[in-house]
Amino acid sequence: MENCGDFCLYLHSKTNQLSTTNLIGEFECRLDEKSRIILPAALKKQISPEAQDKFVINRGFEGCLVLFPHDVWKETTDNINKLNLFVKDNRRFVRFFYNGATELTLDSQNRLLLPKSLLGFAAIEKEVILFAYSDRIEVWDKSTYQQLLSKEPEDFALLAEKVMGKHDRSDAIDELP
Repeated sequence: MENCGDFCLYLHSKTNQLSTTNLIGEFECRLDEKSRIILPAALKKQISPEAQDKFVINRGFEGCLVLFPHDVWKETTDNINKLNLFVKDNRRFVRFFYNGATELTLDSQNRLLLPKSLLGFAAIEKEVILFAYSDRIEVWDKSTYQQLLSKEPEDFALLAEKVMGKHDRSDAIDELP
């Protein structure tokens, strides 16, 4: 897996093609009394048929949960499983990454039953934000999500340059397929 901060590209292990999953959107949901959420129809339409209504949820960064379509989870774990487990930091990462990972399947009413232990980790009680980007869906407590986004970086333009920018536009042109 290429080390590129929060913006990582994963390769399909069999086809050597970049993942084309590109989820997008922000959706408000509510937990029902059994800790289920309804997957919004607009989001479900974006999930590849290869996922077969199956997902894996686990702990994310900054206090959220991450919901992976099953096919994306397989790609991700195929790459993680290539790590050398004789390296201590690799073992630590793998343990924390898999900690709490749980398979989920949509029921006939497009609901997902979220594990109570993971809801506790993310301090999710009732109101939920599903934030879909790239190949994953972050699951946030609504107030935690709003607090996170209210802390916009002092200079978003500098952050964008650091993460996405090139020193010379010709460098970017040379990298085009």
